[in-house]
Amino acid sequence: KRSTLQVADDSVLARQFDDTKWTEQGCTNLRAKEWSPDEVSDWVANIAHIPDDVAALFIVHEVSGSELIALNEFGLKEIGVKRAGTICLLLDEISTLKKTASEDVVTLIEHSPYCFGKILDYLRLKRLHDENFIDGPPLPTVCDNQKNRFEKVVRYYFPGDSSKLILG
Repeated sequence: KRSTLQVADDSVLARQFDDTKWTEQGCTNLRAKEWSPDEVSDWVANIAHIPDDVAALFIVHEVSGSELIALNEFGLKEIGVKRAGTICLLLDEISTLKKTASEDVVTLIEHSPYCFGKILDYLRLKRLHDENFIDGPPLPTVCDNQKNRFEKVVRYYFPGDSSKLILG
């Protein structure tokens, strides 16, 4: 369950599996490159202070998600966006979309599967404890030759004080 990965609120895992990314946004940022012109237009229409007629330009010119992400000032002018402020707002939002999509599509197990497995096992036990099914789980036991790597992986996914949840 995603809730298991959200035991520590301020962890990278909690942010990657935040329910708002899965429900409110419907994972759309993760697939922005795959958007149809209608989806691109809907996205543009939801940007504050962008006139409705600008959103329609993206349908008229059949701008797909991958094309949206590649658009620059020249491209926006080519499809008919005229106002400098509107161009700036769009470029800012496109930049944010690119950043959000690249952050969210990080490969989940980019580190040692062994270490990641230990983290998941502990989080599962912690979740069961939080729901009063078991007593408090012991901290993960890690092989000596994996301890440094394990600490690095934990500190990556659980920055700051949240790493104490797993490292003790």
